[in-house]
Amino acid sequence: MSLEQNKAIVLKFYEAFDRQDIEQGLKLMSADIVARGLDKNTLEGRDAVMQYGATMFAAFPDGRHILEEVIVEGDRVVTRGIFKGTHQGELMGIPPTGKQVTFSVIHIDRVENGKIVEHWGQGDVQELMQQLGIMFFPSPTFIPYILKNILSKVLKVFNYGRFDCASKK
Repeated sequence: MSLEQNKAIVLKFYEAFDRQDIEQGLKLMSADIVARGLDKNTLEGRDAVMQYGATMFAAFPDGRHILEEVIVEGDRVVTRGIFKGTHQGELMGIPPTGKQVTFSVIHIDRVENGKIVEHWGQGDVQELMQQLGIMFFPSPTFIPYILKNILSKVLKVFNYGRFDCASKK
């Protein structure tokens, strides 16, 4: 297949994913597709990939990819952009927050005989969690204040005798 054909197949897949068009998505994936992310978990087969898709659809029913760059080399298509949606369903055990999120994504898809046979995907989970209010990372200007606060609490425990370092006999 030509580079343009491979690019078209992958872009059609993301369009189908964003429309939650399962029938079209299935047509563009090999039955034995293998999908990987940053973790060691591998999704094998269309059913596993579709189950992941259903999880994302439930969490972000209005979710969509905004692809800013597409690079094609041989049988691989790299897409870089953002995923945007409203957190309306459970995601990784996190109840819906109703918050709008936008986080960076990058995908590499390998196309063979007109079907996606391999997928590597990575989203900026830290960015997502911060937007959902799950993770807080203080700016460097707050670190001395936080350390001082923690240290003063530890010292109070020692000073008020609530913590005895020496055993009494």
